Amino acid sequence: MKKRCFWVSEDPLYIEYHDNEWGVPVYDDDRLFEFLILETFQAGLSWITVLKKRENFREAFDHFDYKKIKGYGENKFEELLQNAGIIRNKLKIKATISNAAAYIKIQEEFGSFSSYIWGFVNGKPIKNAFSKREDVPATTALSDQISKDLKKRGFKFVGSTVIYAFMQAVGMVNDHTTDCFRYNEV
Repeated sequence: MKKRCFWVSEDPLYIEYHDNEWGVPVYDDDRLFEFLILETFQAGLSWITVLKKRENFREAFDHFDYKKIKGYGENKFEELLQNAGIIRNKLKIKATISNAAAYIKIQEEFGSFSSYIWGFVNGKPIKNAFSKREDVPATTALSDQISKDLKKRGFKFVGSTVIYAFMQAVGMVNDHTTDCFRYNEV
C-alpha cells in the first residue's frame, strides 16, 4: 500500500487528485486559471467538496475559458447562482468574473499568467521537506506577497491561504510530506 500525504482520505477522487495532479508543476495558462478559480471556491470549505463538483464547474464556467467568463453579464450570473451543481456563493461568482478580466491584463503585461506567477519562484518549484501535518503552513511570506500583488491588480478572494493552496496545487511548492510516495516524484 502506498503511503500518501496526511490529508488524503480513502475517497477515490482524493486519491486520484493527490496521485496525479496535486503538486505537479502546471505552466499552462488555461489550467492555472482553473486551479485559481477552484481554490477560490474552496475557501472555507473542504477540498473534496470542490473535487466532487469539479466537472459541474467546468460545464458552468465554459471549461474555465477566462475570455468568455470576462464577458459574463447579469443573465449568466443569475444562471450560475441557480446552478445546484456548483458552489453558489454570490461573491465568489462575481470574483470569478472580475478575476477573469484581471487575469487577461496580467497576460497582456507579462506575455502569460504562467510567466507572471512562476516568476515569483524563478520558474522552479520550491521543494519543502515537511514530515508532519503540523509542519505544513497555511500561508508563507511568499503567499502573502503574491496575494498582495494579485489584490493590487484587481483580484478578489485571493487571500494568502487561498494563494498558498494554489501554489501547492500547481506545483509551485512541493508540499508532499517526506513519507509520501510522491515526494521525490514531482
